Amino acid sequence: MKKIITAHWKTAVLTNINCGWTQLPLYRNKPSKPFVDLYRVKEMPPKKKTRVSKRNTGSGKDDDREPVSPALKKRKAATSGGKTDESSASSGSPQYSRWLMKSEPESRFENGIDVKFGIEDLKALPDQTSCWDGVRNYQARNFMRQMKEGQLAFFYHSNCKEPGIAGLMKVVKEAYVDHTQFDRKDVHYDATSKPDDPKWSMVDVQYQRMMKRFLPLSELKKHHLQHRAKGGPLKDMALFTRARLSVQPLNTEEFDFILSLEDKEPL
Repeated sequence: MKKIITAHWKTAVLTNINCGWTQLPLYRNKPSKPFVDLYRVKEMPPKKKTRVSKRNTGSGKDDDREPVSPALKKRKAATSGGKTDESSASSGSPQYSRWLMKSEPESRFENGIDVKFGIEDLKALPDQTSCWDGVRNYQARNFMRQMKEGQLAFFYHSNCKEPGIAGLMKVVKEAYVDHTQFDRKDVHYDATSKPDDPKWSMVDVQYQRMMKRFLPLSELKKHHLQHRAKGGPLKDMALFTRARLSVQPLNTEEFDFILSLEDKEPL
């Protein structure tokens, strides 16, 4: 049953359509003339909200950008209250004292600049010391910010015919601002980074020695697979679980085991 109420321009028209009273808006009419409006109100079901998936495409600039698995995203959300902070490492993350750092020993030109830097290049520098610049991955940068003076790192040759561990170096200066992020001519220039709020850091490293024998990736992978199956220090080594990172942490067991391989026959 419909009830229709006559009203002047300032009053509301109410209509009862089975399910109850509904207040309807009115348009202004001349106050001297009453009016009667018949409204047919149809109750519509609420529209379902569609979920839109947002994809973080990234800049495509980071050569060592690591894909994040859904499980890792859940763990990050659980530890950070659903927020991600790429500007600093998690306060609950483990602290490491040994490292593996990758660089390219063979010539490769990027924007006309040769990015080659192998362990022989480090050895040939004054004081056999160099800054480790150009890291453009947040996790790798955060690992460098954890580094302390005197800590050891394996020099790993990557993106070459035979990748692997070539030698040892030592951290001689802790993390400070990477100047290449502001150099427009440098291949690692980052237009989004500002001098008053720099994004990227670097450390200084010094050559220590060559490995007694080169430890190729293929040999390290064999040990990794054995240790995954039967247990061992390399079962969770970042070189295989987070392979794209150019700066990787090592625990003491991993570092000592790898160091012992130089005195053994290849597997």
